[in-house]
Amino acid sequence: MTWSIVARDPATGTFGVAVTTKFFAVGAMCPHAMSGVGALATQAFLNPTWGPRGLRMLRDELPATEVMRWLVASDDGREARQLHVVDRDGNTAAHTGKDCIGWCGHKTGDGFSVAGNMLAGESVVSATYASFAASTKPFAERFLDALDAGQAEGGDKRGKQSAALIIHTDQDYPALSLRVDDHAEPLMELRRLYGVSRGRPAAFTKFYATRDNPSGIWDRALVEAEVARLEAEQR
Repeated sequence: MTWSIVARDPATGTFGVAVTTKFFAVGAMCPHAMSGVGALATQAFLNPTWGPRGLRMLRDELPATEVMRWLVASDDGREARQLHVVDRDGNTAAHTGKDCIGWCGHKTGDGFSVAGNMLAGESVVSATYASFAASTKPFAERFLDALDAGQAEGGDKRGKQSAALIIHTDQDYPALSLRVDDHAEPLMELRRLYGVSRGRPAAFTKFYATRDNPSGIWDRALVEAEVARLEAEQR
């Protein structure tokens, strides 16, 4: 019911997951990431426990292949499920059960993976993969473009409904978390939300509390000055 990308940016160690499907609120259960640890997506007849359990194993420094092996082996429904994982070193692993509905499959690369099921065809995954691999744009935009490339090949064979994008940098909270739960054009709406996030919200995020500064900065004059600077840049 889904296709998704999980990835690690080798330059920064940032993790991200992007996903879209003809199903309600895919961002609630499918994408999972943790800063400095890894990322994964559970889909098809998804197992919602795989996300938290997989992140715990990645936090304990199990490699992606071991995380996948343990999760798949623990689940009697494994053949109806799909999973792909990237670890802190950029290693990837993927599982597509033999009972997933076609077209279904995955393609893993250096630091990223693309997987999908109930798709219009294999070209959805290959186009998504090729777009992400070739792009030199900012990390989040690579995900958006890659999903668009897959959609251009037919995407989910049942249609469109929801999408999500999460990005985790070096803090315990996401740098970006966007969800489109129910929309006629979820990828267009996801891109619109991304554009909104680059405005006033981006100014506020620069002043959030961090590990190094657990109080952050709350001087409204500084925040408003940064808002004005960003708005001037975008004119």
